[in-house]
Amino acid sequence: MATTSPVTEASPPSSRTITDAIESELAAHEVITVLADASRLPEWAPGFADQVDGSASVGWQVTKNGRSFPLRVLVDAAAGTVDYLREIAPGRLGGAYLRSVPRPGGGSVIAMTMPVLPEVGATDSRAVLHSELAGLGRLLFRLHDEGSKA
Repeated sequence: MATTSPVTEASPPSSRTITDAIESELAAHEVITVLADASRLPEWAPGFADQVDGSASVGWQVTKNGRSFPLRVLVDAAAGTVDYLREIAPGRLGGAYLRSVPRPGGGSVIAMTMPVLPEVGATDSRAVLHSELAGLGRLLFRLHDEGSKA
């Protein structure tokens, strides 16, 4: 007679990142154009940036709650990616990673991955991610609406 040992479920590893996605009527390349312009961050991610100065050619400087930090924006339009990176520890970059891909039937799907913020935990980090994606969705909707009226 064979015996079986009880199966125990392992605890899931603690998540270090969170990811979510939204859909837009704008084409994927149009979304990348919006995301590549870091000066628009306060419009859709006010929890991250109160103000953004600079340009793609000279670099970006973000101000949040009176504190300023440099932001690297890495854009690969052909791949549909925009990464917002800042120094999170000496010599370590981290941040938000966005992908815009064509949606079947038109428009795009925009996915965003960001680290779990250690100071607030996974639940509050997810709330931040949802808030930023909702803000981005509102901006993209407005831009699509303005474009369709032109």
